[in-house]
Amino acid sequence: MRAEMIYESYSPEDTFAAGEKIGREAKPGMLCTLTGDLGVGKTVLTQGVAKGLDIKEYVNSPTFTIVQVYESGRLPLYHLDVYRIGDIEEMEEIGYEDYFYGEGLCIVEWADLISELIPEEHTQIIIEKDLEKGFDYRKITVRQAGPA
Repeated sequence: MRAEMIYESYSPEDTFAAGEKIGREAKPGMLCTLTGDLGVGKTVLTQGVAKGLDIKEYVNSPTFTIVQVYESGRLPLYHLDVYRIGDIEEMEEIGYEDYFYGEGLCIVEWADLISELIPEEHTQIIIEKDLEKGFDYRKITVRQAGPA
């Protein structure tokens, strides 16, 4: 994957397809932060990532369970939603390091809430709306983060 890719989505299907491409290109041990407003399509993108990893299970947002693990694909998918995390100790309790540094692809929604735990080298996925381009339009930026 190049240093930065931008996908333009005009529908949930486009967002799913962008996620599928990310999943097909994923490498073992990859950590992705996924940011965007509520309802912007983070779960739809993650469902596409799962398809790109050949995961057959239904993927839903782990808002209340914090972490969902899917192991039926080419790589395991560790999907974390840390929106409800109260403090860093809760991340320790769920064993976040097993997911962040595991052999699969780890996607962390709302990662800005635990930014001090995110390794310097990771992949940022940012989903943004632009109502001037339409209600369903999304700009999806995939960028490699790391040492400057």
